Amino acid sequence: MGTRLYVGNISFKASEDDLREFFSQAGEVASVKLIKDNATGRLRGFGFVEMTADEDAQKAVTMFNGKQFMERSIVVNEAKPMEKREGGFRKGGRGDRGDRY
Repeated sequence: MGTRLYVGNISFKASEDDLREFFSQAGEVASVKLIKDNATGRLRGFGFVEMTADEDAQKAVTMFNGKQFMERSIVVNEAKPMEKREGGFRKGGRGDRGDRY
């Protein structure tokens, strides 16, 4: 399995194919996923690119972090795994101070 990269500050006009073509300059791209807003379907300005080889992923970080892509300076770094929350809810999520009950 390759290395998954976080890509931020992506143009809202970009497509997954645009990103795949851009990152292929660093090596073989396994997958591309642009994140969309669930309510509007609009791009959220970030996504993930998985490179097939770890060396290609490091090369992509070096080549593209801070570089221009579709008139925007993108952020590229190794993606961190999502943290799982126990219980699914955070305490005080609605601003409750705990003194109302």
